[in-house]
Amino acid sequence: MEWLRQREEEMAALLSELVTIPTENPPGKNYRACTDFLEKTLQRVGLECERLEADQPREGSGEKPICLIASHGRGESVLYFHGHYDVVPAQSREQFKPSRKDHFLFGRGSCDMKGGIAAMLYAILALKDCGAELNGRIALTLVPNEETGGEGGSAWLAAQGRLGRGGIGMLLAEPTSGVLWNANRGAISLHVRVLGKSAHVGLQHQGENSFEKMVQVVQGLQELKQQVEQKTTGYNIGADQARHSILMLGGQSGGSANFNVVPEECWFTIDRRINPEEDMEEEKSKIVAALESCRREGIRLEWEVFQEGRSSACSEEEPLGKVLAQSVQAVTGEVPRFELCPGLLETRFYAAKGVPAYAYGPGMLSVAHGPNEYVDLRKIIDCAAIYALTAAEMMHP
Repeated sequence: MEWLRQREEEMAALLSELVTIPTENPPGKNYRACTDFLEKTLQRVGLECERLEADQPREGSGEKPICLIASHGRGESVLYFHGHYDVVPAQSREQFKPSRKDHFLFGRGSCDMKGGIAAMLYAILALKDCGAELNGRIALTLVPNEETGGEGGSAWLAAQGRLGRGGIGMLLAEPTSGVLWNANRGAISLHVRVLGKSAHVGLQHQGENSFEKMVQVVQGLQELKQQVEQKTTGYNIGADQARHSILMLGGQSGGSANFNVVPEECWFTIDRRINPEEDMEEEKSKIVAALESCRREGIRLEWEVFQEGRSSACSEEEPLGKVLAQSVQAVTGEVPRFELCPGLLETRFYAAKGVPAYAYGPGMLSVAHGPNEYVDLRKIIDCAAIYALTAAEMMHP
């Protein structure tokens, strides 16, 4: 622990450098610059690093995605440390100019989750520097495109057979606000276009108002929303109100040419978050059925699924779950609580391959994606110690 505390300034410098690289997604910017920096950093500290250029997930989706896999140790058993280097778009360019106040470092991605990447790297360096013998190896896997569903990142690695191979477990360094996430909600996100016919407002009888048609579509979906949000999960979750399943309408919306023109097209999004107890395909079919019902009523509309990710869950009683909880208690002095993550997690890609996967990382979920995103450097140190202890125990010779 003291070894890590003595390196707080090094961690701050590394994280500051990462924050200055604006890896905004969407659309997917500066991936090459970020991976060049990370690869040089990993090689400089003596870690083997493999660079994998993924297929472009879709046309116009930003820079070519690049994944990095760095290794420490030898053996067939693998403990995966997993992180993403893309960040959500900033509210201001100032967010890519990291600032420091005491132990707190501010900037886009400091919390979600470049601070977690720093913690994982220094966990490996601590083990390496103290000469810890491992019966197996740690694979530090760094990916893009997490913020848009994982295509071209974790999903691509999984399809290539490179994710979870030989895995005895996976640790994800997302900002978990001090709890252990052993489950996550699934997600289905759709973009819905409602079509009409443009006309001058004075001749609106010649047009077809797509906004008014869209209101009818939303009203139909409201009935489904009420049914969906009566369902609850049996997993632990932060607030009791958060137990309810989710169908959010209009997270994004738009359309219309001008205030005095009958709108030819309007659009909105649907974001369905699915508890682990629910069936993904069944819930998706309910949304499609509601939209098809509107179409049968004469409303012209189109839709596209732009994000689809499954829920996953892992028992608290898995060996990795027990060891991770013990490590958290040893470092923080507190018994951690296992909870369901309210959103998507890339643990799902490992769980789908039978690899026990958990998330625990520095930072508060409440400030991730926000205008004043920050991370406590002391929490990065704590997490680095927790990851190192967990790896040492899981791969004890």
